[in-house]
Amino acid sequence: FRGNTRVEEACEMYTRAANMFKIAKNWSAAGNAFCQAAKLHMQLQSKHDSATSFVDAGNAYKKADPQEAINCLNAAIDIYTDMRSGRAPVPLQAVCHLPSQVLRFCPQAIAHYEQAADYYKGEDSANKCLLKVAAYAAQLEQYQKAIEIYEQVGTNTMDNPLLKYSAKEYFFKAALCHFIVDELNAKLALEKYEEMFPAFTDSRECKLLKKLLEAHEEQNCEAYTEAVKEFDSISRLDQWLTTMLLRIKKSIQGEGDGDLK
Repeated sequence: FRGNTRVEEACEMYTRAANMFKIAKNWSAAGNAFCQAAKLHMQLQSKHDSATSFVDAGNAYKKADPQEAINCLNAAIDIYTDMRSGRAPVPLQAVCHLPSQVLRFCPQAIAHYEQAADYYKGEDSANKCLLKVAAYAAQLEQYQKAIEIYEQVGTNTMDNPLLKYSAKEYFFKAALCHFIVDELNAKLALEKYEEMFPAFTDSRECKLLKKLLEAHEEQNCEAYTEAVKEFDSISRLDQWLTTMLLRIKKSIQGEGDGDLK
């Protein structure tokens, strides 16, 4: 009994120290302290507290050691999964906010989001997890996987009065993935999406795709860039869209500046 009391006291001390390190912005030290607390909680058979501490450690390590952050978040996921508490997706939200330099570790994130989608099957949260999978897959050049998910989610939402506005975004992203692989694939996909979802035709996303296809067919880099700038002036491009549009632009002959502006 006395031994457990000392372990509990040590847990409190490590957690207190971790929070002080966070205030001082010493992220590595904070992450390490949270990790120690997590291991001690596990000694006490307090799985929930251990998983929570691993998530805290991952969030701290995000700012200093991305690989260690993923290790901690994976540990939390394993504990939640073992508990079968339905809370496994909690640390996944932290995974998706890791810095861009950890994209090489994305296969792990993909696997966890796919697992989370299974947990939430039949709920809106399942689509959110699948969209994360699609985004990571496209960044890793797994375009077919991304296309299938974007088309699936787009089809599921286009008849929902509350969600159909988002369908155009998913078909847009699917078409971009097609475009990177092959221009003809993109044209055929665009025709299919317009037929499936007539509201897509009047969207700014669809009009941009048509301009980009025309510019690409003519190998007109200036027209491509101008179309993207026009779209960006109204709807700001996020990092994912910027990456995909740059990949397409680089396939235009003579394009070498790697910029969209």
